[in-house]
Amino acid sequence: MLVCKRIFFFWLFSQIWTTPLLAQSTPSVIGHYAAITTWSDPLEALGTLSADESVTLSATVTDTIAEINFEDGEQVERGRLLIRLEDAEEQAQLRAAQALSDERRNALGRATQLQQRNLAPRADVEDSQARLRQSQADAQALEARLSNYRLHAPFSGRVGFRNVSIGTLVTPGMALVTLDKLDVMKLDFTVPDVFLGRLSAGLKLSAKTAAFPDEVFSGEISSIGTRIDPITRSVSVRADMVNPGLRLRPGMLMEVVVQQRIRNTLVLPEAAIEPSGNRHFVMLIDQQDGTPRLERREVVIGERRSGEVEVLDGISAGDLIVIHGLQLARDGQQVRLLGIADEETGIRSLLEADR
Repeated sequence: MLVCKRIFFFWLFSQIWTTPLLAQSTPSVIGHYAAITTWSDPLEALGTLSADESVTLSATVTDTIAEINFEDGEQVERGRLLIRLEDAEEQAQLRAAQALSDERRNALGRATQLQQRNLAPRADVEDSQARLRQSQADAQALEARLSNYRLHAPFSGRVGFRNVSIGTLVTPGMALVTLDKLDVMKLDFTVPDVFLGRLSAGLKLSAKTAAFPDEVFSGEISSIGTRIDPITRSVSVRADMVNPGLRLRPGMLMEVVVQQRIRNTLVLPEAAIEPSGNRHFVMLIDQQDGTPRLERREVVIGERRSGEVEVLDGISAGDLIVIHGLQLARDGQQVRLLGIADEETGIRSLLEADR
C-alpha cells in the first residue's frame, strides 16, 4: 500500500513539472518582415519661427486718423488701404496746384500761338513752359505728400491688433499696425560647425511645437550662414516651412530634426535586436519545411532612431525576423508563429487574438 502511494505521488509530481516544460518547449513568437526603407541620420536642434515677410506700419506725418479699414487679425490683400489720416488741407493745396498748372498750360498755349504768328518773342514761350513745369512739379510733390497720409498693405498678409481709433493724433514713427505674411514661415536655428559638411540647401527637415504636439510640420533648408560663431562654434541655418491653416506664429519655439544622409536601407524594429557585448543578433524564422524554426543570425547595425535600427549586413529584405517572444527563443528551436506584425497589424492585436 505504501509503495502504491509513493508511485502515485511520483506520477503526480512528474505531471505538475513536465506540463509547463512541454508547454514551453514550443514558444509562441511574432514575426516581422525586414524591408528596405528610406532612412536618414537625424540632426536635432531648437529653432525660432519668423514670418516670411513682416512689417510694422507707422506714420510719417503728424495728423489725426480719419479712416480705419481693417479688423483685428484680418487677412488683407496687397495694396489694400488700411489707415487714412486727415488730409483735407493737403487735398485743397493739391487742387490749387492743379488749377495753377491748368492756368499756366493755357498761358503757354496762347504764347505759343502768338509766337507762331510772330506777335510774341520766343522767350515768352520758354518762360511759360518753365512756369508750367514748376507748377506741375509742385502738384506732384503734393501728391507724394498725400501718399504719406494713406497706409496701404505692402504685401498680402494678416494684420495684428488694432490699437488706435479714429481721431487719434499720430506722430512720425508711431506704430499703427503690424502685418505678417504667414503662408510660409522662416525657421532659424543653429547647429555645431562639425555638421557643416553635411548641410546643404534643399535638405528636408521636420519640426514640432508644444502648441500642436500631435502634428509634424515639414520644410527644407533654404540658406546656411556664411560665418561661424567663434564663441559657440555653431552656424546659423534658415529653413522655409509651409504653414497650413496659418496656425504657426512668429516667435514659436520649434524642435527641429534635419534629415541628413538620406538613403534606402534595411530597417528592423529595435525589439528584434539581441545585443551580446559588442555583437548583435536576430532570430530568423525559417519556414522552408512548413514548420517554423529559429536560426540565430549575427547582424551589423548602423544608426538608430526611435523604435527602429538600421541593419547594414547579416540579413536580406524579405527575411522573417522575431520581434516578440525572444526571451524563450533559442537557436534551432521549433516555434509557434502567432502572426506577422506590420503597419496595419500590431503586436497587441495579435496577442489578443491568441487568447
